Amino acid sequence: MSDSTALLDKLKTEIMRDIYDKRMVLTSIRDKPEGWTLHSGMWSPFYIQLRELCSYPETLAKVGQALSILIQEKAPHVNRLVGVAFAGIPIATSISLESGIPACHTRKILGVRTEEEMKQAISAYGQHSFLEGIIEDGDALCLVDDLVTGMESKVVARDQVLAEVEKRGLSDVTCNDIAVILDRHQGARQRARALNLRLHCLIDIVYDGLLILRDSMSDEEYSIVSDYLTDPEGFERP
Repeated sequence: MSDSTALLDKLKTEIMRDIYDKRMVLTSIRDKPEGWTLHSGMWSPFYIQLRELCSYPETLAKVGQALSILIQEKAPHVNRLVGVAFAGIPIATSISLESGIPACHTRKILGVRTEEEMKQAISAYGQHSFLEGIIEDGDALCLVDDLVTGMESKVVARDQVLAEVEKRGLSDVTCNDIAVILDRHQGARQRARALNLRLHCLIDIVYDGLLILRDSMSDEEYSIVSDYLTDPEGFERP
């Protein structure tokens, strides 16, 4: 095992335990008996809220270090980061401070959640910028966000970035890499492959996250989250 692999494994374990202990990973057993209804309308026995990361600078620094290693190993061609508003902005900044890769960020466009809504927003947005920060000809951009579920919000963010690239009259700019802390393991990898996008996930909630938290969770808590993730659509709500 290389030094960087060993360090990355150590950071992943520390980050996952940190976000669970700091209630950024919530479960129906420990935190909210009624569970959560996601944007898709699907019920879930767990919820991840990483927007509070900036309140925990030590954990955020670990995230910046870990994602820097991941990006430099998996996407060494990337020379600029794009934090996706809002949660991705402090994460991209932390990676930038750790790696030296310059960062910029998208602007939040209220009411836009789908590709079709983004297309409408692009045509109506006028002279306002879709993105804050510097992008130059030939840049290889990497979107940065907190987590991924089904990829829709990342595709929307990419459309937003590419619209800004076109507006600025830039050439040979690519935006085909996406880096996130957590993958909820609900179809994002398959969607990324279908779109020829490269998705770089620090922690897969099934193969990494749950195993790391096995000793922290109660048996009931671990069982309900594990059963749900095995078959979200077929899962019977308690």
